[in-house]
Amino acid sequence: MAMIKPYKINIAQDQLDDLQARLAKTIWPTVINEDSIDAGPSDKYIKEIVHYLQHKFDWRNAEAEINQYPQFITEIDGQNIHFLHVKSGEPNATPLILIHGWPGSFVEFLNVIELLTKPAKHGGKADEAFDLVIPTLPGFGFSGPTREAGWNNGRIAAALHELMQRLGYEKYGVQGADAGAIIAPEMARLNPESVIGVHLNAATLGFIPFGPVDEGDIAKFTDNEKVRLSRLQEFMSNYFGFNMIQSTRPQSLSYAITDSPAGLLAWMSELFTNFGRNPKMVSHDRFLTNFMVYWTTGTAGSSIDLYFQNAHDPSAWAPKANSGVPTGVAVFQEGDVALRKYGEEGNNIVRWTEYEKGGHYAALEVPQVWSKDVREFFGDLR
Repeated sequence: MAMIKPYKINIAQDQLDDLQARLAKTIWPTVINEDSIDAGPSDKYIKEIVHYLQHKFDWRNAEAEINQYPQFITEIDGQNIHFLHVKSGEPNATPLILIHGWPGSFVEFLNVIELLTKPAKHGGKADEAFDLVIPTLPGFGFSGPTREAGWNNGRIAAALHELMQRLGYEKYGVQGADAGAIIAPEMARLNPESVIGVHLNAATLGFIPFGPVDEGDIAKFTDNEKVRLSRLQEFMSNYFGFNMIQSTRPQSLSYAITDSPAGLLAWMSELFTNFGRNPKMVSHDRFLTNFMVYWTTGTAGSSIDLYFQNAHDPSAWAPKANSGVPTGVAVFQEGDVALRKYGEEGNNIVRWTEYEKGGHYAALEVPQVWSKDVREFFGDLR
C-alpha cells in the first residue's frame, strides 16, 4: 500500500517576495468605466483586491490556520493527492469526504470543519459528528500539477474512492459543490455499496437543461425555479466564456494566469463574487487564501485542464445511470441554478431544500445553514 505522509504548508519567503514584486509591477489595462462588470470583473474591484493582497492580507496567518489541521499527501494512480483528515473524536462519527470545484479548494470548507466535527459546540448533537476528509483535486494546489492527460471527473472519482478505502473507510458519505457536485454522484455510481449518501450544493451538470425548455415545463416551475432558470440562461449567454476557453484552449490561458498574479486574481474573481454582482459574499481574506493555494503551487494552468479533459471525454456528457444512493440537494437561491426536474432523472433525490440566502460558495457564505443541512441529511440516513 502506498504511503500516507504527513504534510505542512511552508511557502518560501522568496516566493512571497516575488509575488509582491510582481504585484507592484502590474500593468493595468485601459478600461472605459472602472465600475462596469459588463465585460468582466470591474477595474475598481481588481485594483482593490490587489491592494489588499499587497498591504493587508497576511499569508503567514492563513498558513498557520490551515496547518492547525492534520494534512497528508499520498500517491494514487500516479498522482499526488493532498488532503486534510480531521477526526471528531466521536466513536460513531460518520466518515464524510468534502469535494471542492474550480476555482475553489479545501479553503472553501475551513469555516465548517468545527461545525461538522464538533456539532455539540454549535447547537447540534454529538451523534451528528463527522470524521472529515477534505482532498485537493488532482492538478490543484498542494496535490501538485497533473503530469499526464486523462484526469477527468471519472478518474478523479475513482481516485477519491481509493483514498477513502486507504484511510479505512469502507462506508462513507460524500459532499460536493461545483465540480464536486459532478464528482460526488460519480463516486456513488462507481461504488454504490460504499457511498451511504450524497449531499450536493452548487449543482449544475445533471441538474440543468440543455437547450430550450418546453413552455409547459416552465409553467409548472415554482417562482424560485423560474428565477434560477433565468439565471442559468443569463449565465450561458453572458458568463460561460471562461468555461469555453478552459474546455478548448486552456494552455493559451495558462501562460497569462501562471505569470501574472493580477491576471489570476481577475480570472478567479468572477465566480467568487457572483460574477461581479456581490464582491462581499466571500471575504477578501478567504478569497486570497484560496488564491494563494493556486499561486504558490503554480497550478493555475493544470487546474483548468480539468475542463479540457472533461470536454474531451465522451462519457462525461452521456446520460447518467441512477446509482440509487440517497441524494440530498441544498439550493442557495442567490447563486444556484439547480432544478429538481432534471436532477431526478439521474439521482435518487430524497431531500431537496431551498434557502433564500447564500450563493455558489455556501459553505463560506452561510456556513451555519450549510452545515446544518449536511448534518440533517446524513442524520436521516444513520
